[in-house]
Amino acid sequence: MTTAALRDDPFVHPALVYGDEREYVEGTARFVSDGVAAGEPVAVAVPAPRLELIRGALGSLGDGVRWIDMTRAGLNPGRIIPSVLRAFADAHQDVHVRIIGEPVWHGRTALEYPACVQHEALINRAFAGRDVTILCPYDGRALSAAVIADAHATHPVVISAGRRNVSPAYDPDGVLARFNQALRHPPGAATVRFDAELLPVARDFALAEARGRGMTAARLHDLNLVVAELTTNSVVHGGGSGTLRVWAESEQIVCEAQDEGRLTDPLAGRYPVRPDQIGGRGLFLVHFLSDLVRMHTDASGTTVRSYIGRG
Repeated sequence: MTTAALRDDPFVHPALVYGDEREYVEGTARFVSDGVAAGEPVAVAVPAPRLELIRGALGSLGDGVRWIDMTRAGLNPGRIIPSVLRAFADAHQDVHVRIIGEPVWHGRTALEYPACVQHEALINRAFAGRDVTILCPYDGRALSAAVIADAHATHPVVISAGRRNVSPAYDPDGVLARFNQALRHPPGAATVRFDAELLPVARDFALAEARGRGMTAARLHDLNLVVAELTTNSVVHGGGSGTLRVWAESEQIVCEAQDEGRLTDPLAGRYPVRPDQIGGRGLFLVHFLSDLVRMHTDASGTTVRSYIGRG
């Protein structure tokens, strides 16, 4: 995207790279208070302890703000665009909307991080042309230099030390390509092939494997729905068949479907679902039910991997 195009786009997506708590509170509270003063809808989606920092600084100015604990709503980064950002922005389509979204914090695991970066890159596609500003804070003290470099690549504007600058490193499409990483599964993963006739067999196989690894009944229900959507997608969109793998990883059960289809829309699964919508809910539901979703697609096929806590 050219600099001129960025100037013409009403969507604004700055990163706030802060050096200490004071800088964090000043930058976020000013962003919120300016929106409130202008009569704009404002939402703040950050980890719970930081919610309290911002609320404390705003006092009664924060009464009309939508407050969201990102550690819950954004545990799976793939849920953030449809269920947090678009959900709020779409409810206020006739005015300029302000949102603070902090999807990357100290404590995010190496497993989660690629999904976080992909999310940040995809925000630019999801909101192109929208009259929305999404401010994304990054802790310059606790996060690595590589993470901060990725913030420069996924945000066209970076605010640091009180200065607002266009990022010369901005390249969200390059980030998406770099983090479209092949997903390696353990050699001991339980595996079954499936096609249209074997969809019930694949679901029963996954449930038996997860149950044997200690998954609770409630989460087995979630896993059943996830596996049904993944395998059906493979049959309908991935060449008619696929491979399902299930294994345990720490406190999670992992299931993945691999097929010969190619996922051409990187926002697939991140569009909000309309109440009257028929079809097109599969990957959205997978994101909604999973604690983490990872994907890889290339000319040879697509792998979608879901992580679900055992209990």
